Amino acid sequence: MQLSKKEIFELLNTIPDPEIPVINIVELGVIRDVLIDNNNSVTIVITPTYSGCPAMKQMEDDIKLKLIEQNISNINIKYQYNPPWTTDWLNDEAKLKLQKYGIAPPQEKTSDKSFITGVGKKIVCPHCKSNNTNLVSQFGSTACKALYKCNNCLEAFDYFKCI
Repeated sequence: MQLSKKEIFELLNTIPDPEIPVINIVELGVIRDVLIDNNNSVTIVITPTYSGCPAMKQMEDDIKLKLIEQNISNINIKYQYNPPWTTDWLNDEAKLKLQKYGIAPPQEKTSDKSFITGVGKKIVCPHCKSNNTNLVSQFGSTACKALYKCNNCLEAFDYFKCI
C-alpha cells in the first residue's frame, strides 16, 4: 500500500536538519514537494539552502532512509534551484525554535542589504533578548550563520543570516 502525499510529508516532518536539529527539514523549507506517480515511485523535490550546502547529502540520505523504513523503495530526489531557497520560507514557529535553541533567527529584510549578515543592525541576543550585540565573524558554525556576541550576558551566538 502506497502512502499519501500528506503521510509522506508527516514522515519528512520527523527528519531533523543535520546542522540545526531543533527544526526539521520541512520547517527549514527545503522540502518543496512530494510527487507520487502511478508506478508507486516517490519523488521528493528539495531546494538547497545555498549552493554547496554540505548538509544536503545528509538530508537526501535521511529522506531515503525514512521512506525505506516505510517500505517505499522507488525513491527519487529531485533538486529544484529556482526559485532559490530563502529564509522567508522559515515559518514563525521555526524561528521561535531557533531562538529557544540559542540561534538568533533571521530578521526582516531591508533594502540596504544589511539583513544578510546583520552588519549595521543590532541583532537581538536569543539568550537575554538584549540588542546590545556585536558581530564577531561573518561566518558562524556554518556558512549560513554569522557569529555574534552579546555585550550584556557575554554569550556568543549564531545569527541565521537572511538569504
